[in-house]
Amino acid sequence: MDDRKALILNTRAVLRVSGADSRVFLQGMISNDIEKLKPARALWAAFLTPQGKFLHEFFLTLDPRDADAILIDCEATRRGDLKRRLSVYKLRSQVEIEDTGERYAVAALFGAGTAAALSLSENPGAAMPFAGGLAYMDPRLLDLGARAVLPRGEAGEALRRAGFDPAMTAGYERLRISLGVPGGSRDLEIERSPLLENGFDELNGEDWDKGCFIGQELTARTKYRALIKKRLMPVEIDGPPPAPGTPVMRDGKEAGVMRSSAANLGLALLRLDAVASAGGPLIAGDAELIPRKPAWANY
Repeated sequence: MDDRKALILNTRAVLRVSGADSRVFLQGMISNDIEKLKPARALWAAFLTPQGKFLHEFFLTLDPRDADAILIDCEATRRGDLKRRLSVYKLRSQVEIEDTGERYAVAALFGAGTAAALSLSENPGAAMPFAGGLAYMDPRLLDLGARAVLPRGEAGEALRRAGFDPAMTAGYERLRISLGVPGGSRDLEIERSPLLENGFDELNGEDWDKGCFIGQELTARTKYRALIKKRLMPVEIDGPPPAPGTPVMRDGKEAGVMRSSAANLGLALLRLDAVASAGGPLIAGDAELIPRKPAWANY
């Protein structure tokens, strides 16, 4: 029997970018290629500082009611900052940026049979209209299932009718963390984290052929000069879960820092040389960490 779950993500909100220049406007700022955004394909991307450091991550879809408008699924508590930063670059562009948080809800859909229940092909980012909004396979990793942007007042009932049982936040968080996928600013340090330490390359969040975007030059230099010395990776936690920001130590030397966790699983940004060394255990607070390399990662 399929075990399909749905979680309304109250930590996410939706901005809407419309106007004749919306695609050109976003293309110069985000890490992915906006020309690949289609009615049948969603994208994951980031907005960086000019120095190539993380500011925001988000999903992009076309508005099912207006294919000339783009919906941005972003962190709810930081949507005002994202809107403000995007607005700085509007200048004379024919672009309107609006907060549609009251209009749309974002949901994560996961479990066996998810793609079939939504009539989606099992390709990252595959999208189609669903229940007055749209649903799409997670463009980062198929093992994460799907996402949906739905009319807020109808989302729960629409998901129930499609055969999805309500999920607990902890269940989805354990799935995300076990796969080594970052959860926005919980795992990436604002104005400090390079994308490539956090899997954006392998998780389809970067397009190396699209041309210039804010922070592109330094991001490309980091990749082609092999300057990445740390990686975010899943860890098994033996002991009490360390708080985010707890230093990770090996043989008395700092090896990294703890990020988000769910019960006995967590994410930690770790130095690759420390992980590869044959020294003592990785320690964070009162817990021992056992790192696991995700199947999708190239390090």
